[in-house]
Amino acid sequence: MKKYIVVVFVFIAAQTFAGGGWPQPKKSGYFKLSQNFIRSPFFFAPDGSIVDITTIQLFTTSVYGEYGFTNRLTGLIYFPFFVRNTLNEIQYNQSGNTVPGDAFQSMGDTDIGIKYGLIVNKPIVVSASLIFGLPLGEPVGGSSQILQTGDGEFNQMIKFDASYSLYPKPVYVSGYAAFNNRTNGFSDEVRFGGEVGVTLKKFIPILKLNVVQSLYNGNAEEAQNGIFSNNTEYVSPTLELNYQFTDKTGISCSGGFAFAGKNILAAPNWSLGVYWKL
Repeated sequence: MKKYIVVVFVFIAAQTFAGGGWPQPKKSGYFKLSQNFIRSPFFFAPDGSIVDITTIQLFTTSVYGEYGFTNRLTGLIYFPFFVRNTLNEIQYNQSGNTVPGDAFQSMGDTDIGIKYGLIVNKPIVVSASLIFGLPLGEPVGGSSQILQTGDGEFNQMIKFDASYSLYPKPVYVSGYAAFNNRTNGFSDEVRFGGEVGVTLKKFIPILKLNVVQSLYNGNAEEAQNGIFSNNTEYVSPTLELNYQFTDKTGISCSGGFAFAGKNILAAPNWSLGVYWKL
């Protein structure tokens, strides 16, 4: 089964703590450098409708890492060390007036955590994770004061993963459920989803589904654009395509789309990354 367990560790989406229910083996690790890009002239309003906005771009350069301290305990980190948020110029045809564009960049909100293998070496493996979201990004930026690289709140998420390898078939399935406690008046969240991956020699396609549901128990103001808002919700499938150059290195690209959402940009999230295994 180890041959197929490795697949799960190797191909991780940067905004999702994948790896499924399998913790990293002791002194083993996985590290990924990623570039994410979102460009959108549309926004999912609080009622779920799609409205026009001034076009916004969000560029995120990040590193993700997993390291096995023991065969059950894995350390996790997601560090977006450069986030750039831009707002396009607006030109009014009738009056000829122009509102200049805007741009702002800084580091982004960072996640650190641990994963512990509750059930290992079984057909179905289960793990629990505790993840802390550190508000290292900026919730207000640019001359317009509406650009963001983070939401400004500290959150704590408890997450449970379960995974199953269909060995000897080169297929695995994983599912997860999580509760995210948010501070500074932000509503708590329930998250859940899953993925299916297939190993075709060096090529590994993965189909994922992520769902975020707000509990609407906070009073923080909802943003009118962007992705760092209170009461954010979405249902998002993602197709990830991976190619492994060697046993230690590879490349992955993905596109995530939202079937539905609230208080979030209505546009695909594109990602390109390279990874290395220890």
